[in-house]
Amino acid sequence: MRMLRNPRVVAVPDPTAPTTARPHDLPPGALPTPTALHRLIDGYSPSALVDVPSLARRTGLGRVLVKHEAQRFGLPAFKIVGASWATYRLLAARYAAAHGTAPAATTFDEFRRAFAEFTDLTLVTATDGNHGRAVARAAAWFGLGADIYMPAGTVAARIDAIESEGARVTVVDGDYDLAVETAAATAGPDRLVVSDTSWPGYTEVPTWIAEGYATIFGELDAQLAALDVTLDGIVIPVGVGAFFQAALDHWPAAPPVGPCRLAVEPLAADCLFRSIQAGQPVTVPGPHDSMMAGMNCGTVSMIAWPALRDRTDWAIGIEDTYAADAMRLLASDGIVVGETGAGTVGGLLAIAAESPESFVEMGLGQDSTVVCICTEGATDPVNYERVVGTAP
Repeated sequence: MRMLRNPRVVAVPDPTAPTTARPHDLPPGALPTPTALHRLIDGYSPSALVDVPSLARRTGLGRVLVKHEAQRFGLPAFKIVGASWATYRLLAARYAAAHGTAPAATTFDEFRRAFAEFTDLTLVTATDGNHGRAVARAAAWFGLGADIYMPAGTVAARIDAIESEGARVTVVDGDYDLAVETAAATAGPDRLVVSDTSWPGYTEVPTWIAEGYATIFGELDAQLAALDVTLDGIVIPVGVGAFFQAALDHWPAAPPVGPCRLAVEPLAADCLFRSIQAGQPVTVPGPHDSMMAGMNCGTVSMIAWPALRDRTDWAIGIEDTYAADAMRLLASDGIVVGETGAGTVGGLLAIAAESPESFVEMGLGQDSTVVCICTEGATDPVNYERVVGTAP
């Protein structure tokens, strides 16, 4: 494990700074928030918030809960809330350009019918698994094509899952960063890149994806309020940083005003840790071979970096062994979580095992409530059974 307290964290953020929690530049007549869209989609319901007493005992914390993102509209991961909002924004913008306003729809089916004139479009993205499947599902919802680019070494189960959504999958001869470059190079008038990372000249769609994640954090607020507990710590997986950026926008203030914000990533792809350490974005060269595949990213998103730099309280890099331990611990409590999803719980286990005194520095202890966002179910059933010993 490697961990770093961020020396640059800003205690009180600039109240005028833009955040992903406030959608901007919506076409006239468009839906006002991501949650408004998500509530129109058949099958919407908040993901579960689950108490894990065994994890509290292992870590010495008062209460640890898991926001369990194993089911979102029938998909085994959280990514669809970002991909669906970004796809809607792209189509609403096209519709507004053609008609002067977004469609005045009140149901999801009405939106689909209104956007039927754009079915010649193809959505394109790079993925380690979950984001690509979410983009493929969003494309299918709106009658679009989908081309998904994946890094070498991607397990067959993740490729098969994306192809089951009707998408075409291309595996590149390289890492995730090369998959991003390859997907971006195919962009055109009828090929729309829907990436959750950003680069010069490509920032709008990643911002929309981060906006979409606000639905999850709004749900969490309501669930904690129903339990009548205060959030003292939030543990978030990193990857390229879009999801963590959305969390930091939702909880912009450092402790004691807001919760302690812990970022977890694999040691093999700890680009946020190294970037905070260096004070500027740092690319971690591949191969990125952690089993926490959804976080096998070598470079933080350009637009996420300012928030990550100024608001991450602690950056933590962990070995796969801690993610595996977390999968088994959660399974013993009946909670099925995949390798990437288990990373946040693995981060707490790593601190408890190697640096328990750090919890005091974080302001966390026996009276604290901490939430780990577990972002997926068992997306690689073969490896899940190998690690846990039972099928998911």
